[in-house]
Amino acid sequence: MAERGTGASWRRSPFALRQRPDWTDLRRGPARLSPARLALLVFTALIAIVTALLSLPVAASGGTPTSFVDALFTAVSAICVTGLVTVDTAVHWSPFGLTVIMLAMKVGGLGVLTVASLLSLSVMRRMGLAQRLVTAEETRTERLSEVGGVLRTIVITSTAFEAATFVALVPYMVITDHGLGRSLFLGLFYAISAFNNAGFVPEAVGVEQYLGDPFFSIPIALAVLVGSLGFPVILVVARRWRSPRHWSMHAKLTLVTTAALLVCAWIGYLLIEWSNPATLGGQGVGGKVLAAGFTAVMPRSGGFATLDVGQMSGEALLLTDLLMFIGGGSGSTSGGIKVTTFALLMLSIWAEIRGNPDVEVFGRRIPHETIRQAIGVVVMSAAVVIVATFLLLNLTSFTLDQVLFETLSAFGTVGLSTGITGALPSEAKYVIVACMYVGRLGPMTLGAALALRSRNRLVRLPHERPIVG
Repeated sequence: MAERGTGASWRRSPFALRQRPDWTDLRRGPARLSPARLALLVFTALIAIVTALLSLPVAASGGTPTSFVDALFTAVSAICVTGLVTVDTAVHWSPFGLTVIMLAMKVGGLGVLTVASLLSLSVMRRMGLAQRLVTAEETRTERLSEVGGVLRTIVITSTAFEAATFVALVPYMVITDHGLGRSLFLGLFYAISAFNNAGFVPEAVGVEQYLGDPFFSIPIALAVLVGSLGFPVILVVARRWRSPRHWSMHAKLTLVTTAALLVCAWIGYLLIEWSNPATLGGQGVGGKVLAAGFTAVMPRSGGFATLDVGQMSGEALLLTDLLMFIGGGSGSTSGGIKVTTFALLMLSIWAEIRGNPDVEVFGRRIPHETIRQAIGVVVMSAAVVIVATFLLLNLTSFTLDQVLFETLSAFGTVGLSTGITGALPSEAKYVIVACMYVGRLGPMTLGAALALRSRNRLVRLPHERPIVG
């Protein structure tokens, strides 16, 4: 009989495989890594590559190397499709640097593992089971059989909406005296930045110049909104757009919650900022409605701001904080805890108030494991935000509302800022980098990737109910 630590019998034991997962799986090929660990590995490698490229003298407009912290910050912000910057994007970076940022936004928005799967599919004409598992994890696909359809939808949808946004913006840029070549570049950059919810702006004057401008605001807002829904939702709607009753519960929950949050935010910004002379106060009624709607979409992870965020009232900042923490749809280019997580918590509270033993929606029952996972996401996300806020308060002299806003913007991969990003010391910049990294991958993904053991309990303790409330 083979001993426990050696021999083929131990290696073949399924129980042993559950007890001893470690990073040595990398020697057997990336497919043997869990999706969470592979996401960490690939994201980190790509960030290192983009950081190295942005550190080159040719990447800066002045021809001098960019400091490591600023190159790293920009690389993480682009890969994690956030949009926070420590240097002026339009002024500091050369055309080469802007191109690197644009490509990083594209890859980061689609998902690094998704891009790898697409390349494999195009070269090998097929996907193995391990690759399907990895891609399903990243794109939040419900069934392995749908992975190929989701990948095709990702390519078609992203390309179509980026192209539509590009076509809508370029003529307007030409008319507004940007020049043909400049207009083509701006249109492409804005299209990729908007659909991937990145929020990078290639113009030194920013997007405040387009306040109340429908020819810029509407295409950008639509691209951000569609990109934040999530590819699984787009797949369901594209396939069954004539029969909403047959849409999946996830798609229905995402669309309904998104619409509710958008309407509430739209009305909220209108009421709060209506008379603020530094934001909406100087606009006409039509301009106020358009600007408030544009602002309501951006905290989902878009990051563009036609209003001066630093001049918003405290109530508007608090509303934005909440929206940034919630974020967009699962499997999308957005960050945050995701709208489905927020919806599940609200449904769980409503079921508890009504005394229902089950959480139900759209004629379906939500498993208790899913509710527990939603609670875990919220608690871990809140913990990350609290720790980062505490660190930034100790590293900077900024106020709590400024620091909390910056932290939530980084964790939600939004990119909005009250204007303090460039003034952060190097140590604080690393904290924001960590927030963007964790926010893009997700607290649950990061926790699963770092877990070296998975415990299989054979004995369960007797239960006893503590007093709640």
